[in-house]
Amino acid sequence: MAGPRRDTRGIVGAPEFFTQVRFRRREPAAELRPYLEHYWLIDWDLTEPYVSHLVPHPSVNLVFQRYEGDAGPARTGDAGFAEISGIGLELFTQKLEGRGRVCGVQFRPGGFRPFAPDRPVSEWTGRRLPADEVFTPPAPPSDVLGPADEDARVAALDTYLLALGPEPDPQAERAMALVDLVRTDRTVRRVDELARIEGLSSRSLQRLFAAYVGVGPKWVILRYRIHEALERAEADPQVDWAALAAELGYSDQAHLIRDFTATVGVPPTAFAPH
Repeated sequence: MAGPRRDTRGIVGAPEFFTQVRFRRREPAAELRPYLEHYWLIDWDLTEPYVSHLVPHPSVNLVFQRYEGDAGPARTGDAGFAEISGIGLELFTQKLEGRGRVCGVQFRPGGFRPFAPDRPVSEWTGRRLPADEVFTPPAPPSDVLGPADEDARVAALDTYLLALGPEPDPQAERAMALVDLVRTDRTVRRVDELARIEGLSSRSLQRLFAAYVGVGPKWVILRYRIHEALERAEADPQVDWAALAAELGYSDQAHLIRDFTATVGVPPTAFAPH
């Protein structure tokens, strides 16, 4: 494993986001790395409200949260709470104000099922629910959110997830490898191509993704395209959209712009200099 990702994919307005909050990615214990992308830690202390926007990854997250302002769920003054956040199908928007802390676990696409093997991952898609409804033993918000020391928070996440005892599952490994192929190989642009590479029928591939990833392979292919387009737009406001559309496998520029606008909520021109 190469350690936590360093890209900004999925974060809308990444430069501003990093000026408003302290955001870090941390690596989990070695035994957990086959299943987890990384831990993500956010702390903020704001004088003015800030609204963050995220184009979700095809990943389930376990999120420990504590808010000390009026934004978010009303848990002010207590030890915080933990929830399972299934794959979000729409732009995720969160208003932050006052002070707060989040410690998140981003599972690899396909890597959540070994921790909750009794149900298909698609059951959690588009949902946010208390972690205690999914995991036994209950998640310990105070253990994770309480320590001032960041390393202690990471250690608490390791301890809890290792105690859940994920069971190795060849089908989970297969799903994770396929999603990683989609993410890293731009030539994989169609579901039937991915099925052929894996030696599966398209129907079998759909069933595998529903059970272990939570969304269909077409959704994953399109989502990673939009992630890359968003990152490129924010890094280079003069990006050649026609060339990028061809590079990402779109039939034309208009198709990419439609998908981008539908997913992000604004057209690519919103990222052009004013």
